[in-house]
Amino acid sequence: MSGQPGWKVYGMTMAGAACWGLIGLFISPLYERGFSPWDVVAIRAILSFLFLFIFMVLLYRNQLRTRWKDQLLFACAGVFSLALFNYFYFEVFSQSSLSLAVTLLYTGPLFVTVLSRVFFKEPLTLRKGLALAAAIVGCAFVVGLLPSGALGISGSTLLLGILSGFCYALYSIFTKPVTKRYSALTVTTYTFFYMSVFMLLTSRLFSHPERYLHSDVWVSAVLLALVSTAAAYILYTGGLKHLEAGKAAILATVEPIVAVLMGVLFLGDRLTFWQDGGIALVLYSAVLVAGRLRKQKATMVGEKIIE
Repeated sequence: MSGQPGWKVYGMTMAGAACWGLIGLFISPLYERGFSPWDVVAIRAILSFLFLFIFMVLLYRNQLRTRWKDQLLFACAGVFSLALFNYFYFEVFSQSSLSLAVTLLYTGPLFVTVLSRVFFKEPLTLRKGLALAAAIVGCAFVVGLLPSGALGISGSTLLLGILSGFCYALYSIFTKPVTKRYSALTVTTYTFFYMSVFMLLTSRLFSHPERYLHSDVWVSAVLLALVSTAAAYILYTGGLKHLEAGKAAILATVEPIVAVLMGVLFLGDRLTFWQDGGIALVLYSAVLVAGRLRKQKATMVGEKIIE
């Protein structure tokens, strides 16, 4: 990598991550109109795919060519990772708070570490072990298990949050074999294609057509797909072209910071001193994992996709 990236590159990368962090502002109005978390996942999937596909047709049409046998990996990533992690993430948000949802989601990089050890025989270093411990302790503070010894949320909500991180991590497992053959934009567009098809077949988006008569539904849906998905991904990927993967991953921790701030400022989230400390520990664990990536040539596609 020649030269040092400028502030424009850092700003672009952080802006993309910040757009992911705004997601709570766009899905909350949809909940208020009676859409379920599964419906919101469907809305995000379908509109995001349309935006990404149009963007690629206009500017990167040649990158739409892929090998047919790779479509299975795209489909698995779209259904078992994107669709499910979005659903669990949105479900936790609907049951508790955005701050809790995004913190539990950020256990994803730790699951990536464990799964990479199992499937790709990557070493489990002392640094990774410290990151894993920090994430576990941090989550214990966030959900209330520490220091009181009693969960501040229901066990089912906690399980959904952990599943969101696990399914988020599966994206690495499914896409790592194809990231050397295709651009990050190609991988994401195709995974969103299969995600949107799956959601069209399983959701009940059109069971209550009167909901679409409200202008705020369309505004929220378009902003969810355009700002917190397409624009976020394009900005983040644009910066990633000029950054080491580790630096980009550290800059991506802007996302949960923005999400927590949005939750506190606009969505009525209330955090205790111990929860603040827990969030800091989870973010620190992500930084520890990301720091290791500086010595690797792998792209960040498996570590961070569009929320």
